[in-house]
Amino acid sequence: MITPSPARAALLEAAAQRILITDGAFGTEIQNWKLSEADYAGSLGLAKDQKGNNDILALSRPEVPESIHRAYFEAGADIAETNTFSANRISQADYAAEHLVREINLESARLARRIADEYEAKDGRARFVAGAIGPTNKTLSLSPDVNDPGFREIDWDFLVEVYREQAEALVEGGADFILIETVFDTLNAKAGIMAVRQLEQQLGREVPIMLSMTLTDLSGRNLSGHTVEAFWCAVRHARPLTIGLNCSFGATQLRPHVRSLSAIAETLIMVYPNAGLPNELGEYDEMPETTAGLVHEWAEHGQVNILGGCCGSTPAHIAAIAKSVAALPPRVMPKPPVVTALAGLEPFLMAS
Repeated sequence: MITPSPARAALLEAAAQRILITDGAFGTEIQNWKLSEADYAGSLGLAKDQKGNNDILALSRPEVPESIHRAYFEAGADIAETNTFSANRISQADYAAEHLVREINLESARLARRIADEYEAKDGRARFVAGAIGPTNKTLSLSPDVNDPGFREIDWDFLVEVYREQAEALVEGGADFILIETVFDTLNAKAGIMAVRQLEQQLGREVPIMLSMTLTDLSGRNLSGHTVEAFWCAVRHARPLTIGLNCSFGATQLRPHVRSLSAIAETLIMVYPNAGLPNELGEYDEMPETTAGLVHEWAEHGQVNILGGCCGSTPAHIAAIAKSVAALPPRVMPKPPVVTALAGLEPFLMAS
C-alpha cells in the first residue's frame, strides 16, 4: 500500500487559495558569479574540465546555489527547484562525474530543503522543494543518425534506471516532488514516470510528479512531434500534481498553448516561460515588468495555478510576477467530459 503524500495535499490546499510562485533560472544567475574552472572543480579531482557543470556546485561551491535559492525565496517564491537539471548519469558523463550523481542530487536537495524550511519558519507560509530532472541529452523517440532511423543511443530500461537513480537521491535529500521538466521527448518523460513509480513501490509512499513540456516550434509541438493536448493524453495516467510548459519561448508565444492545456487538464497548471526570446548574442532583454504583464494575462483569464520563470529570468522577474498576480484568483480545474483519450502525435478522443 502506498501512503499518500502530505506535500501533495499541502500544495493543493495552498493552490486553492492563490496563484503560487515557483523560482526562475539558475544558469544565468550562476553565470553572474564569473566562476573559473577551478571554482567548479573544487577539490573533487575530476579528470575533465568542469566549467559549465552547474550541478557540481552543490559539492564544490554550495554557497552559489544557496544564494540563488535565497534570492528567489526573497522574491516571493513558494517552490524551490533543485539545481539538478543535468545531474544524471548520462549528462554527467560529459564531465567524467557519473560516480558523483547520487551525491550531487542528495546535497542539492538537502540544500534546497534547508533553505525552504528556514523561510517557512520565518513566516509560517508553506515552502516546497521540487527535485528537478532534465531530459538528458539523449532521446528514446528519435535516431541521432539520419542514415539509420532505427538506431537509438540508449534504451528504455537504461533511461528508467538513470532517472530512478536521480529521483531516489532527490527524495532522500528532502524533495517533496519530482519535476520532470523541459520535456522534448514524450517517451523520455514516460521513462521518468516509470522510474518514480518504481521508487514509490520501493519506499511505500507516494512521490508526486510534476511534468513540464517544452515546445520546439510555434505550432505547439515538442521535438518528438506531440502537441500539448497529445502530451496530456500520454501522461494523464500518471496523475501528475502539475502539468505545464517551460522554456520554449517567451510568454507571448506560449499564450495559445497555455490556453489549450488549461482547458483540458484536470490538475494544476504550472508555466515558467523564458524571459522573452534571446537576442543575437543569446542574451535575454525582456524586463521583469514586461514578463509579469504577459503572464498576468494568463492569470486574469483563469488559466494558471503556478507561475515562474525559465531562461533569462531573475529574482527581479519572479518578484514582478508575484506582485502582478497577488490579487488574482487561481485557476479552477475543469471537469472535462469522460471520454477515451488516446495519444498519437495529436490526441484521439473517443466517446465512452
